[in-house]
Amino acid sequence: MKVFLELEQHLKSSAGASVVAIDNKIEQAMDLVKSHLMFAVREEVEVLKEQIKELLEKNSQLEQENSLLRTLASPEQLAQFQAQLQTASASPASGPQPQGPGQPPPPQALPTSGPSA
Repeated sequence: MKVFLELEQHLKSSAGASVVAIDNKIEQAMDLVKSHLMFAVREEVEVLKEQIKELLEKNSQLEQENSLLRTLASPEQLAQFQAQLQTASASPASGPQPQGPGQPPPPQALPTSGPSA
């Protein structure tokens, strides 16, 4: 009977040790997953920061170009452009066409009936 009690006690203590070992392995695996996720998130943040930087530079460049074009355009051209913008906002399918300073606006396409394929 004493041997049985000792064996039972040994099995309980080794089972407890294996549970602790499994818990440790799970914790290590979770730490590894966490470090990989943090690395991936940091990389993505860097990519997004670079994209934001490029977009801000492009926006600044376009604002300068817009300002220059507005100063070089005649009042008639600005009025035509404003009319095109109002027409374009009424029908989103046709947007304003880019044009250089001093050039007349291109003729507007007539709206078509039905979807175009």
